[in-house]
Amino acid sequence: MAKIGVVADDLTGATTTGVLLARSKAKTAVFFDDAAAANYEGLSDLDAVLISSNSRPLPKKDAYQRVSKATAVLKNAGVKYFSKRIDTTLRGGIGTEIDAMLDTLGEDTVAMVVPAMPQSRRILVGGYSVIDNVALIKTPVAQDVRTPVRENYIPKLIQSQSKRKVDAIFLEDILAGEAKIAEVMQQKIADGAEILVIDAISIDDVEVIAKAAMTLGRPVLAVDPGPFTAKMAFCRGIIEVEQPNIPDVKPVSGKTVLIAAGSATPVTKRQMEVLCEDDQVRRIEVDPLALIHGADSANAEIARVAKLAVGMLRQPIPPKAILMETALHGDLLDLDAEDKRHGYAKGMSAESINGGLGTIVAAVIEEAGRDKIAGLYATGGDTMVNVCYHLGVNCLEMIDYVIPQTDVSFLTGKYAGLPIVGKGGLTGDDHIAEKIIGRLCLEAARYR
Repeated sequence: MAKIGVVADDLTGATTTGVLLARSKAKTAVFFDDAAAANYEGLSDLDAVLISSNSRPLPKKDAYQRVSKATAVLKNAGVKYFSKRIDTTLRGGIGTEIDAMLDTLGEDTVAMVVPAMPQSRRILVGGYSVIDNVALIKTPVAQDVRTPVRENYIPKLIQSQSKRKVDAIFLEDILAGEAKIAEVMQQKIADGAEILVIDAISIDDVEVIAKAAMTLGRPVLAVDPGPFTAKMAFCRGIIEVEQPNIPDVKPVSGKTVLIAAGSATPVTKRQMEVLCEDDQVRRIEVDPLALIHGADSANAEIARVAKLAVGMLRQPIPPKAILMETALHGDLLDLDAEDKRHGYAKGMSAESINGGLGTIVAAVIEEAGRDKIAGLYATGGDTMVNVCYHLGVNCLEMIDYVIPQTDVSFLTGKYAGLPIVGKGGLTGDDHIAEKIIGRLCLEAARYR
């Protein structure tokens, strides 16, 4: 019976937490929705089950329903400890989704929100989120096209989204140690708080918060990007010390990594520009407007790009990687304006672009053959979801990360064992794409 159950608001978030548990010797799988988890026969053989509710950009009512259903699946499967995975940049309706889980889990459960991920230079101090030395609302997240964040004081942000009383515990108490933290937790809960937002600037802070939470003697819903969930599991004796899981093999050669880049962030654009300086990498510009227009326009563009990519794979010396991208050339599209121009529901243009990229990747593998592919690399959570969907994949076996939030897993189903890396659009330095390609070629050689 799985001991740890996590509901994440998107797939990338689920893999980020899942890989921390996998690196700690927990047999971990990430499911694309509650139905995939409910129908999985091997659920009881796993140590940790993570479900993506894919709810981050949804209206409150829809997000609440999806998170409630996913929590119920975990509860019915006998999961003992629960977590709500949140974005490190606090996007989405976090308060609403916490409410959904607490309503499903029962009255005694208290939510502990620890948004810090010090490994990725995400910390919380004085209740304010700081990303790599920059205030959250000063980062590109504030301009996110689907889920912008405009409140930097996180207790206020969550209170605006939740029906429950929210309180905060600040760094002064965290630095005073486990006993003081536990005392403050007890007092805040006695005063009626059901959601506690807690400062942390180091992984040691996260660990001492977990130890304090263990002393409360009541169910705790861990709400975090991953480190707090992992520390709680370690304190409970469920997992071991986290360590890398790099195969001791030579990387494959003569195979190609397929890259689907749907992220429009300046970070991703720079990373791909650096990657394309390598003459063994080929780049194919995909017309996003053709995908948004749909029907014959989209089908023609998909066929054009797939034909180009297959031709590259059939060359005597195939490229090391093929980059297929929609947002790294030309002007940045206003997707809200495209939705209005076409009379679409909000978000449909983005879905059309990501769906098109997923269809292209599936067509290329089908036409060229899996044996020519070393692995897949998807930038942006929505892109990764669509790539997997079009390959018929609804569950990922978690393995390791290249760097935090750049997660390595294996596909299940028809292409079982094919490695894939999903990377958030804001993660990594200028050379992360080269590192990911190297790791995928290594994973392609891993004995299975």
